[in-house]
Amino acid sequence: MATATDAHIRVGTLDDLKERGCTVVTGGGHTIAVFAHGDTVYAVDNRCPHMGFPLDRGTVKDGILTCHWHHARFDLSSGGTFDPFADDVRSFPVSVDDDGTVWVDPSPPEEDQTARWSKRLQDALEDNIRLVVAKSVLGLDAAQADYRIPLGIGADFGSTYSAAGWGQAMTILTCSANMLPYLEAEDRPLAMFQGLLHVARSNAGMPPRFLLDPLPTGETRPEVFKLWFRNFIDVRDSDGAERCLRTAIELGIPEQTIADMIFSAITDHIYVDAGHTLDFANKAFEILDHLGWEHAGQVLTSLVRGMAGVRRSEELSSWRNPIDISSMTWQAREALTEAYGEGMGRRGEWDDEDALVATMLEDNPAATLDAMVNAVRRGASEAQVGSAVAYAAFMRMARFHTSNEFNDWDTLHNTLTAANALHQALMRAPSLELLRGALDTAMSVYLDRFLNMPAQRVPNPLANGAVDGDSLRSQLLDGMNRQQLVEPSAKTVSDYISGGAIPEGIIASLAHAMLREESGFHMFQIVDAAIKQYEERRGTDGGRVVLVALARFLAAHAPTSRAVHQTFNIALRLHRGEALYG
Repeated sequence: MATATDAHIRVGTLDDLKERGCTVVTGGGHTIAVFAHGDTVYAVDNRCPHMGFPLDRGTVKDGILTCHWHHARFDLSSGGTFDPFADDVRSFPVSVDDDGTVWVDPSPPEEDQTARWSKRLQDALEDNIRLVVAKSVLGLDAAQADYRIPLGIGADFGSTYSAAGWGQAMTILTCSANMLPYLEAEDRPLAMFQGLLHVARSNAGMPPRFLLDPLPTGETRPEVFKLWFRNFIDVRDSDGAERCLRTAIELGIPEQTIADMIFSAITDHIYVDAGHTLDFANKAFEILDHLGWEHAGQVLTSLVRGMAGVRRSEELSSWRNPIDISSMTWQAREALTEAYGEGMGRRGEWDDEDALVATMLEDNPAATLDAMVNAVRRGASEAQVGSAVAYAAFMRMARFHTSNEFNDWDTLHNTLTAANALHQALMRAPSLELLRGALDTAMSVYLDRFLNMPAQRVPNPLANGAVDGDSLRSQLLDGMNRQQLVEPSAKTVSDYISGGAIPEGIIASLAHAMLREESGFHMFQIVDAAIKQYEERRGTDGGRVVLVALARFLAAHAPTSRAVHQTFNIALRLHRGEALYG
């Protein structure tokens, strides 16, 4: 039996160890496998770092220890793995007394765990090994590393190894970071894991994107760079636009001015790429809110190729026939310029969102455009107009009838997330140019009208009486374990909010419902958008409607196979030291 002396563990005699080949000892909180191989003794943690199988059940040949569960191989002298899907196994110093007694030190100085898991995360992203991504996130969380460490590693990898630039995976990663404050503590590593996993899936093995150098120019005027950039995007010259943007950033032109430059170029054309381009740009600025402006050159230039090459809605038949919505929108844009000037002196006087939203939801695009222009003329701010469009889009989702085709959930979703992105952008960098996008997005709300025919009834709020919030949260999650419980889920959320329970509780449950599924781009987008729009309307009936819309969308898409959640749970059990094998 092994004994401990002065914090070292006595293994036994060298001769006995050689006879047995391997001995397992415990101490210092570790279970250690001690091997005699040739004339040397080695000690490693007995848990295979891949999935926890006892390494003493493995075999040693030519100095290589092989685990017999998934055949991970390790250099016995160092614990280093030959297989990236595993991990290095921890090794322990061994000494042999003059009398042949073998001792193991179970508590050697530990390496910096933040540095260790940061390196493992980088490796896991490069090789797209999802179990190692999960282990790395949990390791960093246990080391109390700032969330911006894994976020920064993911953002740098995702914005570098993607020749096409910013895409869905980077948006998912940003949504994951945005929702962290609203999650239960145990869901925060799960959210970060899922965001990073999508980046690994999309970018592993891709060639790097090389940045163009800044211009060697003496030009420093922001208005000139804005003009150049918009012209380059207009003619689809991505190289010229990227170099212009890179130069503006390197010159230290203020963040809001850079944002105005990018958002104006996007709204120079009508509703480009069904709103995705605006959403991507908004998310790029949001990830910089987390990581810092010093990352702007790498992050923002990743937007340019997509901005230059996307589809413009004035090119689409649906915006021309049977009603020429495109021409109506261009005319409204011209009227908006005059109205914007008139309304500047009346800012703060307008407070009629309900009427404007009601008009947007009617079957009259001309009336919607006129109402929006008049709202600006009467003093509506950029953010107020953006808020109204976003709420109208959420109302469409709340009223979506399940008699429609299933894929039409995504039709409404695209408008909804574009409207939220527009609203967030208008708060970040308000301008007349960006406000034009509100007209475009409102027309997308109009085009989605057929999905509210018939309109699903939004659950009525409870008239009085407190509710058991914990019970309703459990009811919501249980309901989403079964298919298509859309209306019961909506009613549960409605009762929770109108019954006076703490809103953070149901938001955390809705986010958890998303995170436990095989959630992709649209799921992360809508949770993030709903949280933002709820915060805009916290304490109002509008906030209730926003969360009802979110619940309906999530319930329609649940349950799934939950394989990603299973991977995370395996990593979590390993992190806790639980046994996975029989």
